[in-house]
Amino acid sequence: MPLIILTGLPTSGKSHRAAQLQTYLSERVASPSNPSPYRLHLVSDETQSISRAVYDLDPSSLPAHVRSANASEKDARASIYAAVKRVLSPKDIVILDGMNYIKGWRYQLHCEAKNLATPSVILQIGCPVDKARAINEERLQATEGGTEGYSTGNWENLVFRYEEPNPMTRWDSPLFTVIWDDDEEQARRVYEQIWDAVAGEGARKKVVPNKSTVQRDKDPGGDYLYVLEKETQDIVKRILEQQNETGEGGTVRLPKVNGGEGGGEELVLELPGRKLGLPQLQRYRRAFVGLNRGGIGLEGVGKLAAGRLRESFVGYLNDAFEKDG
Repeated sequence: MPLIILTGLPTSGKSHRAAQLQTYLSERVASPSNPSPYRLHLVSDETQSISRAVYDLDPSSLPAHVRSANASEKDARASIYAAVKRVLSPKDIVILDGMNYIKGWRYQLHCEAKNLATPSVILQIGCPVDKARAINEERLQATEGGTEGYSTGNWENLVFRYEEPNPMTRWDSPLFTVIWDDDEEQARRVYEQIWDAVAGEGARKKVVPNKSTVQRDKDPGGDYLYVLEKETQDIVKRILEQQNETGEGGTVRLPKVNGGEGGGEELVLELPGRKLGLPQLQRYRRAFVGLNRGGIGLEGVGKLAAGRLRESFVGYLNDAFEKDG
């Protein structure tokens, strides 16, 4: 079942709508006339005991290096992400209540859902900025210490940083909207549309994980990162072995396919005019691995991809040796 991501300005009524949506979905799941096998979960800052203070990047109260690191908010998002990941499955409906104001964060959640072959939808809570600001000020004045509201500088900063969902992008669609002035009846009509889109008979689209979201097979013959590490380590080992025979400088010939000695295509590596040690070769190797961890264009693993990796690494070393002299 899907991940339903709420988004909106701070103090725009997101938690109120999340509670309404949870009530509506609970009724649908438990309906005697059409019982549903799904489980329902609500994940929010409150359920994870996350304080609103973690989002405070007010320039007037924090130095630039603290705002740049943004460690507290990153830790909070990691906690939320782990909580969602624990319960998200084809048998669970997860409501994620929060600002979810960064489009890259919404994309990450979309990918996690797609990886599990389950859809994600966005529910935007629409509220005029002036109205949301007034609500925040009321909460600050009504609550001792302002624990229910955001500090004024923090609130303004969050509004400035908010990235509106765009229904033209796949991670922000389908997009549903409930506005501040909608009464419960109108809101329930929107919730019904969400249910029909993600759980209605014949309405829910089949979600197929793609190469950018699917977790790679951990089988040693099919895992890209395993092959990347294995093939580059083998190249380093062969360089050290042949260097002991050729000395400083010279040419090293390496099989394009691991284990293909005595025949087959070879790769030629021109050694620099100095002896290479293991630490130096490992630095080159780690740099190459870091550049190629994504595996763009090399997802098909097997003898062909392994050969391409070896060829690419040898080319990288030739360029590096020539550049470093």
